[in-house]
Amino acid sequence: MSDNSEPPRVDAQVDVQVPFPRDPQPGDDRKPRDRVTVTRHAVRVGGQELRYTVTAGTLVLGEESLDKDGKSEGCKPRAEMFFTAYALDGAEGSRVTPAAPADLQFQRGPGSSSVWLHLGLLGPRRVVMGDAGALTGPPYALTDNEYTLLTHSDLVFIDPVTTGYSRAAEGEKPGDFHGFQADVESVGDFIRLWTSRAGRWLSPKFLIGESYGTLRAAALSGYLQERHGLFLNGVMLVSSILDYATVDTSPGHDLAYVLHLPTYAATAWYHGLLGERPLADVLRQAEAFADGDYALALHRGRRLSDEERQSVATRYAALTGLSADYVLRCDLRVPLHRFRKELLRGQGLTVGRLDTRFIGLDRDHAGEDTEYDPSMSAIMGPYTAAMNHYVRAELGYASDLPYEVLTGRVRPWSFREFENQHVRVSDTLREAMHQNPHLKVYVGSGYFDAATPYHATRHTFDHLQLAPSLRGNIREMFYESGHMMYVHLPSLALQKQHLAEFIEWAKG
Repeated sequence: MSDNSEPPRVDAQVDVQVPFPRDPQPGDDRKPRDRVTVTRHAVRVGGQELRYTVTAGTLVLGEESLDKDGKSEGCKPRAEMFFTAYALDGAEGSRVTPAAPADLQFQRGPGSSSVWLHLGLLGPRRVVMGDAGALTGPPYALTDNEYTLLTHSDLVFIDPVTTGYSRAAEGEKPGDFHGFQADVESVGDFIRLWTSRAGRWLSPKFLIGESYGTLRAAALSGYLQERHGLFLNGVMLVSSILDYATVDTSPGHDLAYVLHLPTYAATAWYHGLLGERPLADVLRQAEAFADGDYALALHRGRRLSDEERQSVATRYAALTGLSADYVLRCDLRVPLHRFRKELLRGQGLTVGRLDTRFIGLDRDHAGEDTEYDPSMSAIMGPYTAAMNHYVRAELGYASDLPYEVLTGRVRPWSFREFENQHVRVSDTLREAMHQNPHLKVYVGSGYFDAATPYHATRHTFDHLQLAPSLRGNIREMFYESGHMMYVHLPSLALQKQHLAEFIEWAKG
């Protein structure tokens, strides 16, 4: 099937809107209600037709209310959270047996809905947008996703409060959900509730997150175990960041400069500034220099002689496509915003942050910062249009609320749990793996991702302090793409293969 054609839908019958199954409670007529649609569809994958059922809508998230004597007064609605759940149909209907794996997904953020992995990688429908250097224009399209993970797991996509169609309940303050711990608790409590309503406590269970969603997933691996006794089979981290120290370039913090350098080298290679060498050779050389002489030079600071500084700058420039003079003027420390502006300055172009393969145009060629991220601009329009069409036209769910694809309404985002320290959840993941030695972890990184650089992710896992007996529980995979590696079709195909193999391995 051509990526440029709109495939026919098969058996896309919208059922009446019904509440997601739950026990009725007194006063339900005066409370927010679960509101969902159920639709049935089919997709062709590998020459075979897969029939599946989609349940999409809002589930009311409540909190137990106690009277002055500590007696339960039932659940007080706190939020209405939007979700989209996919179940592969069997011979006798929807596959909801305990044997079927359930993959629960949320996205990056703060402020991001679940649309990116939903319509980019995992779901049975995906966005048609082209790739770096060959983008399609509006109007955009959806096509069947021949790489959907529905072949190996049922899927649930969760929009945190204030993203997608998820909203705080009447009388609740949205800001109470806009912070690290509050977000973990609301998403974790939704997972517990969905697991109970869907009868999936005995199913293999996985979490998958992208970007900030990886931080959320690592935190949830601990919260679900400790609060709800819900132990996972696997956690899948796409474009991971579990330790903010790895991207902190404020004065006095040199680690991030070391960890960004291999991504700078990959970017220079992609844009033809490093000759005909294979990418693998460039990365090996960049990693060795970054971890060795470059890290030592930054550590020594002003103790370096002028000759040593010149030597380091020359080697840095040869690997990154910058001039040695520019590297010296940056005191050997080139922050990301300057690199993105400087690399292709002579051509009047900038490079992306989420994906440095993408190029942009700025008004001011002499400035030191970019006006926008061309990789973000490339994906925002197609995914927004596709989701707004998909949820109404194919899933039959109607709402006049704006579907918040990526919103700033969650700002300010609270990290008060990490006051006077870097945000870091790698310890939580390690503790969860120690307590649940069956827990497996997949880590996927793109070489051209400057938002969560692959070498920074590798550094985090190299310093996880995991018990030696559990190091084999982690699989690290790398792709010749950026933050959202699935916009690059060869990487999409490869990542589907890796995720499918991971699920089969981790479900036991």
